[in-house]
Order: sequence, then structure tokens, then C-alpha cells
Amino acid sequence: MTLHFSPTSPYVRKVMILLRETGQLDSVTLAPAMGTPVDPGTMPLGVNPLGKIPALERPDGCTLYDSRVITRYLATLAKDGPDVYPDGPALWEVLTLEATADGILDAAILMRYETALREPAQQSTAWIEGQWAKIARALDALESRWMAHLSGPLCMGQIAVGCALGYLDFRHGARNWRDGRPALAAWFQGFAARPSMQATEPPAA
Repeated sequence: MTLHFSPTSPYVRKVMILLRETGQLDSVTLAPAMGTPVDPGTMPLGVNPLGKIPALERPDGCTLYDSRVITRYLATLAKDGPDVYPDGPALWEVLTLEATADGILDAAILMRYETALREPAQQSTAWIEGQWAKIARALDALESRWMAHLSGPLCMGQIAVGCALGYLDFRHGARNWRDGRPALAAWFQGFAARPSMQATEPPAA
């Protein structure tokens, strides 16, 4: 399989962590890709018309894209490691937690695009702060409702949250997401020490 990737993409990081945690890293060949919404650059347009990464080319089926589709697929192939998408009622909690984390990432990346791709005179402070308000609400929900789940057995929801918080440090560190969220901050300190997290740390901004 071929994984189109960038080391700075938090969605790619989710896939890379799952590959490491389930012993599947050797099953993929990495194909670097770079681009933005206004310049697709080397994004894999031929296999993903949306021009997004990660995209996973398979020898026996269509190319998979959207990180949640890829991680579900890879989880079905895993022979070792944790069951990151458990059966039964717990699955819905995992999927909701993963969706919450991906929503944080969606908003954080829109903030990044607003400042990185627009001239200062074109940037909307209201838009940026509106995206951060979504993130702040989601972080507060993690702090108040999800700590027991985050402290449980490794699942894809935890991996997604770890990647989301890591991206906030990477691109929006000045926002200090830890302020007022001591339980979430303590959890992330421990989770970030996992070898899979250490190995996928994005390069310096």
C-alpha cells in the first residue's frame, strides 16, 4: 500500500500512530505530498479528487481517503496491538470522541489557513475567533466529560485527541489550550510520551 502523507498533517499523524501501535508500519510505502487549498502542489489529485491527505492506495481496491476511513480500514487488518474500534456500545463513544478531536483539527486548520494564506488586510478576526470558540468548547467538553474514557484502554478516540492537542501546540501554542484544563493537560503529558507519539512529532514550525 502507498500512503500519501506530510509529516506536518495531524490527520496523517493519526494514521501513522495507528500503524505503529498495531505493528503495520512496514505494510505501507510513504509518498510525500504538499499543497494548500489554493495551490494543490504535489497533492495526489489522480487518486483523491479532493486533493487531500492522507490518501491510501491499495493494490486490491479503491484509494481510501479521509483519515477516519483509513484508520477504520487499517484497524480491520491489524493482527497485533489494541482494538482501537471496540465492538458494542463502546464503539459509539470512540467514534464520537474521534469526531470531536477531528472537529478541533478542522477549526484549527481553518485558523491556520486564514493567517497563512491571506494577506493581513483580508483576514477576518471574527472568523478566527469563531473557530477558536469551537475549539475551546470542545476542549472544555473533553475536560468535563471525557477524562474517564481518555484514561481507559487505547482507542482511536484517544489517538485523535492526542493528535489534535499536539497540533494546537504546533500551530497555536500562544493560545495556551492547557489554561483551565488541568486534567486534560495532565493526560496529554502522559499520552505524548508514548513512542508512537514521539516518533510522529511534526518538525519544528
